[in-house]
Order: sequence, then C-alpha cells, then structure tokens
Amino acid sequence: MNVSVAPSSVGLSQARPITVAVLAMGGQGGGVLVDWIVALAERRGWFAQSTSVPGVAQRTGATIYYIEMIAPDANKPERHPVLSLMPAPGKVDIVIGAELMEAGRAILRGLVSPDRTLLIGSSHRSLAVIEKTAPGDGTADASQVYEAANVAANRFIAFDMAEIAEATGSVVSSVLFGALAGSGALPFATEDFEETIRAAGVGVDASLRAFTAGRKRAVATLKQDPKIKPAAKPPLAKRFPSLEPIGHADYDALVARARQLPPEVHGIVAAGLQRVVDYQDVAYGGEYLARLEAMPREATGLMQAFAKYLAVAMAYDDVIRVADLKTRAGRFDRVRREVRAGDNQVLAITEFFHPRIEEMAGLLPPRLGERVERSERLARLIDRGRKLRTTSPLAFLMLYGVAGLRRFRRRTLRHVREMRHLDQWAQRVRKFAATDIALAIAVCEARRLVGGYSDTHSRGESKFDKVMLASERLAGRPDAAEWVQRLIKVALKDADGAELDGALRTVETLFEDA
Repeated sequence: MNVSVAPSSVGLSQARPITVAVLAMGGQGGGVLVDWIVALAERRGWFAQSTSVPGVAQRTGATIYYIEMIAPDANKPERHPVLSLMPAPGKVDIVIGAELMEAGRAILRGLVSPDRTLLIGSSHRSLAVIEKTAPGDGTADASQVYEAANVAANRFIAFDMAEIAEATGSVVSSVLFGALAGSGALPFATEDFEETIRAAGVGVDASLRAFTAGRKRAVATLKQDPKIKPAAKPPLAKRFPSLEPIGHADYDALVARARQLPPEVHGIVAAGLQRVVDYQDVAYGGEYLARLEAMPREATGLMQAFAKYLAVAMAYDDVIRVADLKTRAGRFDRVRREVRAGDNQVLAITEFFHPRIEEMAGLLPPRLGERVERSERLARLIDRGRKLRTTSPLAFLMLYGVAGLRRFRRRTLRHVREMRHLDQWAQRVRKFAATDIALAIAVCEARRLVGGYSDTHSRGESKFDKVMLASERLAGRPDAAEWVQRLIKVALKDADGAELDGALRTVETLFEDA
C-alpha cells in the first residue's frame, strides 16, 4: 500500500473523494499509471492513496489498483482524511482497463455503474490463457463487452491504445494517462499531467508523445454525438502472401506448379506452401501440392478449406518442431522486445517441458519407437518434466540438437502415424466430394479439432476420430454437413468429451427412428 499526504496549500475542495480503479496485466505499466495519478493529485496539494491486489498470473488475472484522492478542507487544513483501501461496487468514479476484457471484468465485478462511472478501455486484445488453450478459435466475442459497457457506464471511451503506444514507442499506460486527461474527469490541467510525466524522469519523450496522442483521441471521442456509442472494432481482413517466386530454384518450381491451381485458392495455397516448407523442406512442399492437386478443381470452396487444413495437418507439433521454434534467433529478439529488456540487461528464459513417453518414442524409427512406448520404466522417468534455461549454452545446444533431427523426421514413428491419419482423412474428403461437396468441406473443417502438443493433441485427435465415424454414418443424408458442423462446434467447446458423446448418441437416434 502506498499512502501519501500532500501539502494543503492549494485551495481546491472536494466534498467526497474521487475514486479510480485500474485493471492491468503485467508489462502494461499499470503500476506506473497509478503512480502518475497519485503524483498528479499530490502535485495539486490533494491527499492521495493507492492500493493494489495482484492477479494470479500474466493472463489468468489482472492486478487491480485502487486510488482515492480528495482535496484538503481549506477551513480545517489540519485534518487528514481516512481513505478506503478497496473499491466498492457502484461507488467508483473512473475505471480504467488496460485491455478490452479487463474493462469487461470490471463490469462483471460491479465496479462500473451508469449513474457515475467513466469507463476508459483500450480496445486491443491480449488473449487470456483460456482463449489460447481452447480447441479451435477460443477468442472471446469483443462485441459483447462493447454492448455491456455502453449500458453499464455513464461514459465510455475506447480505442486501440496499444497501436498508439507502439507507434509512439511507448506503453499503453502512457496512452491511458492521456485518455484520462482528455476525458476531463479530473479537475487538473493538461500541463499538470505533462509535468507529472516529466517529473518521473523515465522515458519522458516517448511517454509524452503517447500521452498527447491518447488525450487528443479521447477528446475527439467525447466530441462525437453522445447517442453514437463506441462500436466493436471489425475483425481484421485476412491477408495471404503472394504466390510469387523468391529466387530459390526448387521453391520457385513449386510456385509455378501451384499457379496451375484455380486463382481463387492462390492466396491460401501460398500461405500453406510457406508453412510446410518452413516446417520441413521443399520436398515436403511438393507433397503438399500433390495432395492438393488430387482434389476436384471445380469446387474452389473445397480446395480452399482443404489447402488450409492440409497445411495445418502436415505441420503438426512434435518435439522437433517445439525445439526448433524455441531456438530460433527471432524468438529471443521478440521476447527481449516484449519484456523491454535493455541492451545492457541480461535476459534469462526458462522453458517448462513435460513430454510424455509417446512424444519421445515418436522421435525413433517405428519398430524401436513402439517398443520404447510400451516401457513403463521409461515412462516414469520421462514423466517427471524438465526446466531448461535456453539462454544458457548447454540447454540451448540440447534443444538445437533436437531441432536438427528434422532431417530424419520422415523416418520417425510419429511422422508415419501422422501421415497415415492424414491420408485417411484426405481419402474421406475425396470420397464425399464426389456426391456431397458441403459434407466434404465440413469434414475438412473438422481438422480444427486436431492441434497442439502432447495431451492436447491426443484429446483433439480422439474427438476428430469420433466425428469422422459419425460423418460416415451421416453420409447420404441431405443434412449430413449440418450435423457434422454441429458436432464440430460441440467438440470445440467440450473439454472432456462428455457433451460430444451425448451429441453422437443423438445422431444414432436419427437412424433408430428412421
């Protein structure tokens, strides 16, 4: 808790404290923003107090900061107020969410009320753990937060503050501070806000740029017709790479071959080709095109779906892929940027590995891998899990060596199994395409269920296999594609598979009643 008492030389008076709640994740500068707000109040001679309740982790819970500030009583300057330590539902004047869903959580907690609360939130998204681990696309619907905010808040200011922060070389907290200044919710001049940033003495120029941009954007937002409420940002249009030569003879030959496919699929094929070549090699890209060329070309919708999910299936996650991604130079640069480590600071990255016996056996040739997979003793030894600091030479070289096994991937047990499973799926797609294109597309999209690593992959593959068996049962029905789509939706939302099993039993009743 940070409690400070400021001089009482300023003649501002306030009947009750101004209350502010800030919800921010680690790395977004929530603590800096709170320090600025407290320092701003003190600068004008107000009493100010801040408290914080830390979240569980980076994206399973944000830190909630709470500030109360009150002007001294000019008639009784010797009296000091007693300020609250926690926000009370329905009694918060200003709520600031450093990310859109944090603004939504503030509404759920009752911190936002229509009779008094100004809600300021950045419209960008930093996906929560539950969104990232959900099968398929687990991204929460941002439009629901906008709808709730427009009803729950007295005023609502929302725009992409992360974009402004990146453009100005600063962090979201600077833009939020500017939005707070532009809102006019605090009885302080813009110069007071700016002097507070200068007094902090850290990243002043970038912070002032972000502050000014945020303040101007907030002012412009408030000048809009009050009947026009902030609307959810439209989803970004998907951008595919161009199917163009890159100066590599073998890869350019694949590009020329891919150009023989219908023009409508060139974009998705370019993305898929890049993915599988990066995953393995140019020859693997040739296998990708060969499987794609076997599909009927007149059904472009089917080809688009198959091109997308075929690339995902061929670039499956295995131990080799994980090691490759974790030892790429670009990853270390990205992590350094994300944590804002200086050039003179040492960065240490610890990786948490918990491979199963199946993942380790999958690196071996099929016969040997199957024998190792059945060893209970080895399973107990491997199941302990490991922590590796990839910024240390020994751990890095270990993973780098595993990544180098890519050249042998085609001869491993895991690859043989994955290709067998993939070929069965592709054969089923081609079979259905001859009589029911819609069903064939639905079967393509069922590959969304398969992904991830270790247990996540096994659970997804189990659900996928159940849906495939159901598709065989449903084939020939006019509503077969609709039923498969329903099963996919249920499977994506069902963690343990119980709801999917119930839906499959419903499918069986269709034939019992027939």
